[in-house]
Amino acid sequence: MHLQLVPDDDIDDDIDKDITERAVARCGTTHDPRLAELMQAVVRNLHNFAREVRLTEPEWMAAMQWLARTGRISDHTRAEFILASDVLGLSMLVVDMNHRLDPGATPATVLGPFHIAGSPELAYGGDMSDGLPGVPLFVTGMVRDLDGDAVGGAVLDVWQADPEGTYESQLDVNETRLRAKYTSKPDGAYCLRTVAPRGYTIPMDGPVGELISHTDIRPFRPAHIHFLIDVPGYEPLTTHLFQKGAKYLDSDVVFGTKGGRVRAARAGSRPGRGHVERAVAPGDVRLHPAAELLTRRT
Repeated sequence: MHLQLVPDDDIDDDIDKDITERAVARCGTTHDPRLAELMQAVVRNLHNFAREVRLTEPEWMAAMQWLARTGRISDHTRAEFILASDVLGLSMLVVDMNHRLDPGATPATVLGPFHIAGSPELAYGGDMSDGLPGVPLFVTGMVRDLDGDAVGGAVLDVWQADPEGTYESQLDVNETRLRAKYTSKPDGAYCLRTVAPRGYTIPMDGPVGELISHTDIRPFRPAHIHFLIDVPGYEPLTTHLFQKGAKYLDSDVVFGTKGGRVRAARAGSRPGRGHVERAVAPGDVRLHPAAELLTRRT
């Protein structure tokens, strides 16, 4: 008995189309309508992707193993799946689609994989560097709404890399480093003290880094400080503050650079001293009212 292989051009694709239709139909039985919509779209697009590239079994297995390794390396301090979403541009796409704000509002950007809940609360001007060596940096600004009115009591959750370009989750340390929460005064003013961050390469020791190593993508992020601001009555805001003139502003690996958040820091010194004592960066924030956003969406 001989097995005769049928040429690709002669294969009837009714069978694999039937698989897609049945899988989409099954996902349509999901009880939550929005979840059903999402699952059906995922199945439909995944199947179309497999057809478009004629996905082979070894390629499928390699993808499954990559996803498994991405899950295993992730924990409460390392979000490898978020990093994957960031470098593929998905994170910034979702941010842009969901934050079509007034041009006067501070632009939103990616959360990134290094945010940790429960940062310590510090007073106005408190030092979140906790004596870490580096160039002292003060970030001062006003939190206002689109009309220019002060927003007092706004909690600013702040985190950053150190002067070497690393976060504490990448080091063998247990303490919290370079992250804190600050609250704006009744007039909207806030001030934080830290040390100037450095641009860095994304973690290359995991599945995402392995994937990047097969491309010509430059794995660098420009120097920045993260802000997460959630005030009742206003659209939650995740944004960055970038140093003007920093490297990689035009090639941010996670597509997170927003021109409106690139600020220059001015140098200052104590009287009678010639060396630079500090740098001050303006970090004004304009929040978008939530009710106005909801009205616009409907």
